[in-house]
Amino acid sequence: QVQLVESGGGLVQAGESLRLSCAASGRTFSTYAMGWFRQAPGKEREFVAAISRGGGSTYYADSVKGRFTISRDNAKNTAYLQMNSLKPEDTAVYYCHVDPRVGATMTGQGAYWGQGTQVTVSS
Repeated sequence: QVQLVESGGGLVQAGESLRLSCAASGRTFSTYAMGWFRQAPGKEREFVAAISRGGGSTYYADSVKGRFTISRDNAKNTAYLQMNSLKPEDTAVYYCHVDPRVGATMTGQGAYWGQGTQVTVSS
């Protein structure tokens, strides 16, 4: 139904910014809520942010609230995660996650995952 490809990861210094993109293919992209998860070495995968199908509602983990912004452009079949004021503890592989229900993209029980993109923040 949906294939997801993340991009935009890289190596930055603390305090700098990155924007991740999640490009989706599929005829029903606009019917899916989207979320971002991350997983650091030795840690469990954790929820980062989610956005409803139309983009009208957004949700954030406390650890990124005020620094990260999730958005989507359904006309481009793309979701974004703007990450500002990055900290070393943000270092992780970031995964795009989609499901018809936004709640599922927050619990990690959604239908589809991307392959991930590495974000490394140095101090």
